[in-house]
Amino acid sequence: MVSKPAPDFTLTDSTGAQVKLSEQKGKVVLLNFWATWCGPCKVEIPWFMSFQQQYKDQNFEVVGVAFDDDGWQMVKPYIAEHKINYRVVLGNDDLDKAYGGIESLPTTFVIGRDGRIASQHKGLVSKATYQEEITRLLKDPAPVERSKIALFREPAR
Repeated sequence: MVSKPAPDFTLTDSTGAQVKLSEQKGKVVLLNFWATWCGPCKVEIPWFMSFQQQYKDQNFEVVGVAFDDDGWQMVKPYIAEHKINYRVVLGNDDLDKAYGGIESLPTTFVIGRDGRIASQHKGLVSKATYQEEITRLLKDPAPVERSKIALFREPAR
């Protein structure tokens, strides 16, 4: 999946608002597939909260995708208890398939400003790894849409 466009989705977050991945184009997005019962996920969540706080003004967004069998009944209290400061949606079979079948949790995709998957991590990796990837991608200039590029050429003589 790395270097391919991140599959788009539209899902509802814990507040009832729509989250559409394609609307995040121009931002670096950390897309984290997790569950409330997942031990390694619980280790990563505070990191992702700090990244959201640290980089939110630099066109960075964390989106959590929860895969809990009991859905919002388990996830909303977890969000409140842990004061998660980023958007969380519930995963589904279509999203799972679109991202190649999530075989283990956590699975995290770091998506560049161009909407392409820059990296994929299965399982727990270090905070420093994510930090390096995020800061590197934030240094990349935002993509310019083709429709906004003016083409100039010398007039024919």
